Amino acid sequence: MTIRVSVPDDAEAVERLRIAGWRTAYRGILPDEYLDSLLVDVARRRQHMEKLPPDVVDEVAVTDGGVVGWIASGPCRDPDRKGPRYGEIFACYVHPDLWRKGTGRVLMGHAIDGLVRAGRDDISLWVLERNDRARRFYEAFGFGSDGTHKLLDFGELVPEVRYRRRATA
Repeated sequence: MTIRVSVPDDAEAVERLRIAGWRTAYRGILPDEYLDSLLVDVARRRQHMEKLPPDVVDEVAVTDGGVVGWIASGPCRDPDRKGPRYGEIFACYVHPDLWRKGTGRVLMGHAIDGLVRAGRDDISLWVLERNDRARRFYEAFGFGSDGTHKLLDFGELVPEVRYRRRATA
């Protein structure tokens, strides 16, 4: 497996990976109607990839079988965490068939190392409150809830919690 910067030609693979991850991880957390309505929007993903700011790192994990994971990170987007030392993991997805095989650990470690090298020593991410699998995964990397919550509207309100860790965690 190699990790490389994503390119617009990865858009379809990333979208399929993201939707497979959502449908598997969030079943029972988000409304089925919402999950079943998700569509692979290659044009939207491609446009997003083409317009990434230079301080956002969007990477994919690739094997002989193609793209198997995706991670995005950069400066924190939260209004209360602005400044050069605050980083954020925006997304971390691995194809569900490869969960618990090490791909996620490699991607997360790689992104954390990149944020630290960029001087971002206080890193956060958002996770659905009821996503116990993801919470355990992030906790294994030293992340923990900082008590900040928000509600997302997926046809019903779903709580999300912010996790944080210091670079030394």
